[in-house]
Amino acid sequence: MKTIDIVIFAAYCTLVLFTGLFVSRRKKGTARDAGDYFLAGRGLAWWAIGASIIASNISAEQFVGMSGSGYAVGLSIAIYEWIAALGLIIVAKFFIPVFLKKKIFTMPQFLEDRFDGRVKTVMAFFWLLVFVFINLTSILYLGALTIEKVVGIPLWMGVVGLSLFALIYSVYGGLKAVALTDVIQVVFLVAGGLLTAYIALNMVGGDGGVINGFTSLYSQAQDKFHLILDKSNPGYTDLPGIRVILGGLWVANLYYWGCNQYIIQRALAAKSVREAQYGMVFAGFIKLLVPLIVVIPGIAVFALHAPIAKPDEAYPWLLGNVLPTGVKGLAFAALTAAIVSSLASMMNSISTIFTMDIYRSKTRNKLSQSDLVRVGRIVSAVSLIIAALIAPMLTGLNQAFQYIQEFTGFISPGALAIFLAGIFYRRATANGALAAAAGTFVFSVVFKFCFPGMPFLDRMGIVFLLCCGLIILMSRRPTLQGAPAVDAGYEWKTTPLFNILSVIIIAILVMFYFLWW
Repeated sequence: MKTIDIVIFAAYCTLVLFTGLFVSRRKKGTARDAGDYFLAGRGLAWWAIGASIIASNISAEQFVGMSGSGYAVGLSIAIYEWIAALGLIIVAKFFIPVFLKKKIFTMPQFLEDRFDGRVKTVMAFFWLLVFVFINLTSILYLGALTIEKVVGIPLWMGVVGLSLFALIYSVYGGLKAVALTDVIQVVFLVAGGLLTAYIALNMVGGDGGVINGFTSLYSQAQDKFHLILDKSNPGYTDLPGIRVILGGLWVANLYYWGCNQYIIQRALAAKSVREAQYGMVFAGFIKLLVPLIVVIPGIAVFALHAPIAKPDEAYPWLLGNVLPTGVKGLAFAALTAAIVSSLASMMNSISTIFTMDIYRSKTRNKLSQSDLVRVGRIVSAVSLIIAALIAPMLTGLNQAFQYIQEFTGFISPGALAIFLAGIFYRRATANGALAAAAGTFVFSVVFKFCFPGMPFLDRMGIVFLLCCGLIILMSRRPTLQGAPAVDAGYEWKTTPLFNILSVIIIAILVMFYFLWW
């Protein structure tokens, strides 16, 4: 990168660090309590919620991993993003009123309230393992890989640098620092991502403009512009045709947006149910843009016949070889913004679950508010250190995005079944929830090794149905039940504005599928 690129990147780093530390400051003599540290004092507005959800979600997993999948299989990978927009609407309407009425800190806390402490503890441990060893680790690896390809910094140094950057402001300031800096991060990642996509398309079209570039890209890589793959496509195993939108993807989608502490924590910190719902529908509109930012560049790299060794090198190659001076610094800042915001959000969620669901329970609630905050900070740092030590070991991955989706899919079917039963099925019992928690892993392993050719999205759909069956079966036995969520008088009515915005998102999705079926 040239001097101007370095200056732009340095300005971005300074702005984020200054903002994070500024919003984290406390008046002299006041202490930060758990509600302030983990849930930003439950005072986030819709724009902060929506921006933070997107900044937390979009990371190297998308910029690098999804661009790599775009290079390998094409636009069909965008189904994760576009169906997510619809998933956000469903979660905002049916899940958020339940969670906010209970005033919970974490998803395991909801399970304890609905079922019992056993379910809470089991799921809390599951989530901690997935967050630390899959999500946090892969984010660090993909981010460091990109830095290595673009500026030549060794992978291990990139891991250390990203870790320190995220650590400086997020560990001290908690969710408020994370959420408000995410507003800045989203501006950088959307602006930088769109500019990168524009330049890539312009290059494909021979400097004839973005419209001509997209037309040329479509003609050169027409096979990459199908949202539904047929069996002859090499990517069919990962995206099995029409079953993607009718089956397993909905398990991954509703679990991720509705049951995942990493994402839902922003909504839990909302001023009100309405603010949370507007924030999620705002995030839904941004999700419609994401494939333009991360998938189209990957297809463009394919059309440009880039000399890369594996798909996940597509976006790093674009940054290092196509973008002009100045733009490269902005694009690199956008990528770093996506990585650091996701790291900070993941660390905060890990510390929240460990502190509030495991540590506090084991100490029988004898900790002060300042003790809880201190433990949360320590856990954030430790989780990042563990992930930093493991990240360099992922160098053998070909498509990291699919790796993340598949192994997260070992827990998501059971978790979604438990939450849906907890909210909508009043006969669901703690024993049924425990059976589903164990079953999701056991069933997934059995299908993985006994039917290796089965697409993992199909496997997730089948495992979800089996877990639902376990819950129903176990709930028929006489046993102690938790407090039925459906009897708690939740208000699922949404405002006319929310409904209008939701219809617009659905209409746009229908248009996309009409164009690229």
